[in-house]
Amino acid sequence: MDVINTIGRRKSSVARVYMSEGKGAITVNNRPLEEYFASQESRYYVNLPLAVCEMEGKYDIKVNVDGGGTTGQADAIKLAIARALVEMDAELKPALRARGLVTRDSRSVERKKPGQPKARKKTQFSKR
Repeated sequence: MDVINTIGRRKSSVARVYMSEGKGAITVNNRPLEEYFASQESRYYVNLPLAVCEMEGKYDIKVNVDGGGTTGQADAIKLAIARALVEMDAELKPALRARGLVTRDSRSVERKKPGQPKARKKTQFSKR
C-alpha cells in the first residue's frame, strides 16, 4: 500500500491527510497530535474514525491543516481520515456513515449584513 491522500473541510479549516501503513503515529503540521491539540476532546475527534473501524495503531498519518480554530481543524482532520479509510476499504463506509463521519458539516459563519451590528443582530427599533 502506498500513501493515500485525502482532504477534509470544516468551517474555514482545510486538512490534507497522507495515510500510509505504519505504527500509528499521527503528526499534525510536523508536531505530534498530543502537542498540537491540547484538549482531550479534539484528540478524541481526530481518532474517532480509526476507533470506529478498529484500525488504531495500524497507520501512520501525516496531516497539514490550515485555517480556522481548533474545533474546525479537528473536525476537518476527522473527515479527511474517514475519507482515507473509505478510499482504502469501501466496506468500512457503512460503519463510518452510521456515526456521521463521512458527511461534510457545511455549517459556517453567516456573513455580516450592511447597516447591522452583526449577521442577525439589529439596532433597537424606535417607533418615534
